[in-house]
Amino acid sequence: MQWLDARLPLPRLVYDSFVAYPVPRNLNYAYTFGGILALFLVLQILTGVVLAMHYAANSAIAFDSVEKIMRDVNWGWMLRYMHANGASFFFVAVYIHIFRGLYYGSYKAPREILWILGVIIFLLMMATAFMGYVLPWGQMSFWGATVITGFFTAFPLIGDPIQQLLLGGFAVDNATLNRFFSLHYLLPFMIAGVVILHVWALHVTGQTNPTGVEVKSSKDTVPFSPHATVKDGFAMVVFLIIFAYMLFYMPNYLGHPDNYVEANPLKTPSHIVPEWYFLPFYAMLRAITFNIGPIDSKLGGVLVMFGSILVLFFLPWLDTSRVRSTAFRPVYKIFFWIMVVDCIFLGWLGSRPAEGIYPTLALIGTIYYFGHFLIVLPVLGLVETPRRLPGSITEAVLARNAGGGTPAGAAAAPETKG
Repeated sequence: MQWLDARLPLPRLVYDSFVAYPVPRNLNYAYTFGGILALFLVLQILTGVVLAMHYAANSAIAFDSVEKIMRDVNWGWMLRYMHANGASFFFVAVYIHIFRGLYYGSYKAPREILWILGVIIFLLMMATAFMGYVLPWGQMSFWGATVITGFFTAFPLIGDPIQQLLLGGFAVDNATLNRFFSLHYLLPFMIAGVVILHVWALHVTGQTNPTGVEVKSSKDTVPFSPHATVKDGFAMVVFLIIFAYMLFYMPNYLGHPDNYVEANPLKTPSHIVPEWYFLPFYAMLRAITFNIGPIDSKLGGVLVMFGSILVLFFLPWLDTSRVRSTAFRPVYKIFFWIMVVDCIFLGWLGSRPAEGIYPTLALIGTIYYFGHFLIVLPVLGLVETPRRLPGSITEAVLARNAGGGTPAGAAAAPETKG
């Protein structure tokens, strides 16, 4: 090992990054989802590579090749179900990871680049998942691709060329399937590259913690192994047990019935919906049913949908509060949980038909979504009086262990910058 380390310091890198690396001593289980996401990224890449060996990216036989994987390939049914359900669990973990970052202020200085890289990973995940959903070449795959690529035509001048570039022609066909398969195979490796940058940025700035207080001495930290390793491992096992239950007992629960019917360009499904993890954004897209000056409703919906992701890039500068963790912001905590409920509500509305009261409710949910980031965060950070922070992470941990709840020394400790 010393011989290898002297010529290629890989053992030293692993030891410094995953063994001796200091982490705050008060990390809770909400911080384990980064490791869970890394595990599922590897799982998705490995199962995807094997499935690609048997999949035929040809519109004439793509659907049949998926059926062949399910019926004739050794363990093909399990690999496909692992890959399909793994995508859903990947998004479950990433949404929890994002909301944890929002709750504990993980986007604040000096971690702006860390947050931006995370949003880029999220965008790449969405693109990868959308293209992967097209590959089975079922009814929902075909018509979902038709609808989503049609959004680009809302942009004047550049919209039609972009759509034709994506489709490889003027309609969803064999060229589209080939393009989407190529990109779906490539993008996970791009995600892995950005994840490396994300972890690098995390190790440069250090992890946040539930109190939002920065590390001030070696007493505030513990080695990554075994403290964080055991906690991450336990969380992974629990998450994998839930995943295994879905895999073996309800493998098709999250799939749409229409996608088990081969694609037919002459027969449109009665209700076109994307996968569940896109539903909040789909609801925002359909919420704009009116023209906004020179912007027609179609372009307005597309701008709102893309804007809902774009606003996350500016989050470190929109939050004006001096306190990092929501645990010490009693007023903002209420608005945060309203935001969580609003996102779940938008997801439910995205699964409803675009008729009756549903578009109006989606508009209300969309207004609050943007209002949270553009109004609540900047204004509340200036007017809210937060609770006093503990003097250090160690003080908070010792006070909690002694009496539970709010650190006893927090009231007397000077307020520090988040």
